[in-house]
Amino acid sequence: MGFLKEFKEFAVKGNVIDLAVGVIIGGAFGKIVTSVVNDVIMPPVGVILGGVDFKDLKIVLKKGSDAVVEGGKEIAAAVPDVTLNYGMFIQTVVDFTIVAFCVFLLVKGINRLKKKPVDEPAAPKEPTTEEKLLMEIRDLLKNK
Repeated sequence: MGFLKEFKEFAVKGNVIDLAVGVIIGGAFGKIVTSVVNDVIMPPVGVILGGVDFKDLKIVLKKGSDAVVEGGKEIAAAVPDVTLNYGMFIQTVVDFTIVAFCVFLLVKGINRLKKKPVDEPAAPKEPTTEEKLLMEIRDLLKNK
């Protein structure tokens, strides 16, 4: 029974719930950023680069084949090309960079809003025996 009790305490702690909310909000935020990148940022970049759509950039490693049809009946299915889709990789890197920058700005803004703890003046500490001896020597030298 102790294991279930420990799990229940873990599952309902504030940190776990905060993490779950963060993951859900992060997923929704990711969709927004993907839309901004795909629909707002990348079209002008493609136009600047001569009408290139990054998603279409690929290297064909092996050519596929068309479907074989005889007598109106398909006897062999089409085989797609084997491609190296480096354009999708570029798109994903751009997405990640924008998400990372947005999260950086968000964290920076939140940190500015946090109240800084007020430093209380430190209470004077009791001098050590060595310091007491040095103070006595100093006072004796002053009195000479």
